[in-house]
Amino acid sequence: MKNHTEIINALDEALKVKDNFDIIKRELLVQDKKLVFYCIDGFVKDEVLEKMMEFILKADLASMENNGLQVLANQLVSYVETDVSKDFQQMITAVLSGSVLLIIEGYEKGIVIDARTYPTRGMQEPEDDRVLRGSRDGFVETLVFNTALIRRRIRDAKLRMEYTSVGTSSKTDLVLCYMEDRIDHKMLERIRSIIAEIQVEALTMAQESLAEALVPGKWYTPFPKVRYTERPDAAASNILEGKIILIIDNSPSVIILPTYFFDFVQEAQDYYLPPITGTYLRIIRIAVFFATLLITPIWLYLNSNPDLTPQWLAFTLIEDSENLPFIVQLLLLEFGIDALKLASLNTPSSLNSSFSIIGALILGDFAVEAGWFAPEIILYMAFVALANFTQPSYELGYGVKFMRVMLLLLVTISPQFGLWIGLVIMLLILYNAKTVSKQSYLYPLIPFNWSDFKMIFVRKKLRDKE
Repeated sequence: MKNHTEIINALDEALKVKDNFDIIKRELLVQDKKLVFYCIDGFVKDEVLEKMMEFILKADLASMENNGLQVLANQLVSYVETDVSKDFQQMITAVLSGSVLLIIEGYEKGIVIDARTYPTRGMQEPEDDRVLRGSRDGFVETLVFNTALIRRRIRDAKLRMEYTSVGTSSKTDLVLCYMEDRIDHKMLERIRSIIAEIQVEALTMAQESLAEALVPGKWYTPFPKVRYTERPDAAASNILEGKIILIIDNSPSVIILPTYFFDFVQEAQDYYLPPITGTYLRIIRIAVFFATLLITPIWLYLNSNPDLTPQWLAFTLIEDSENLPFIVQLLLLEFGIDALKLASLNTPSSLNSSFSIIGALILGDFAVEAGWFAPEIILYMAFVALANFTQPSYELGYGVKFMRVMLLLLVTISPQFGLWIGLVIMLLILYNAKTVSKQSYLYPLIPFNWSDFKMIFVRKKLRDKE
């Protein structure tokens, strides 16, 4: 398409300029030479576009006519990021991504000007990963802002920000962020090849869609294979530890790879407090995690086998419920707590306090008086519900929940051996799970690495670089 009119007509047809009110086509006539700008309203500030046009209108195009388009772009476009593209589809994608496309009469190529200014919200602290001390900024839905938040914390020339895109229709921007001298290059090549082979129309659910494509999990493995964070300081810390951060446009959460099971015991809060306090909080978090998983199955096991109950735990034994079996009460509360969570998400913030009081009354005294639940079961399930908030991973909380329900059902089916069978099944699931790098999900326990294993329980001190 050497003819200027043919190029413009093809772009008009591909972009459907007449059908889309937000696609702007601006024509200029500069010294008898036709110039056409294409951009999307809302992605480019009017002041930026007007400034570029003002500079072009004052330029001497006649003296630049014999130059190549790249030289012309260097002399004509007074903006930082410019590129010359001959690929027609690439030019279409650039416009739809928010860049400005400039077509000059007499040239088959186009000048792509990256003058994007995405709408964004404030960088406030994430709601689900707060700290008492430390930075209060958080990732937002704009990719460039998120990369800048990491660059601000890691001022090293070996930090890499590798760009790609995923989705045949959405063409979602994606950045792999890592340290060149600390990354496992085999793992990096594997992740690159997986991303290159992803064939999806769009990442409709942003980071979750990408996570499912990167680490295809088996249906019987409820534990999360990736970690998410909305904190730039946590992301920067993981990059310096040799991990990869995947930043997805339109998502305030970034993905940390590879992810091991024991990574979930760490929290940003541990590192903003003295080492002994951070270590104490981490041990408490681990203890509560196991209590959340085992407290109701062990209680049901003891009540199903009273002759096996130690004397010092005899107070936990209760008589059979007159109305509902123990397993029915436990499952009703498991599902009821989730129903209350879903209801809370759809409750206006101004009514949240009232909702909590009503929920507590319904699942508390009224439920016991009506004969639905035993007081002890209410107590244990209340502890489980509150203990889930001691660790920030929502996905891990539900992984633990599914394992807990499995243990309860197995204890009901086989009172004497069900608990032990369930624990073996859970350990086998964890043992067979693999990370995106094909390593064991239970590292540093399997394979065992003492120096890394002790760091699960101990918050290490800041040391000088060796």
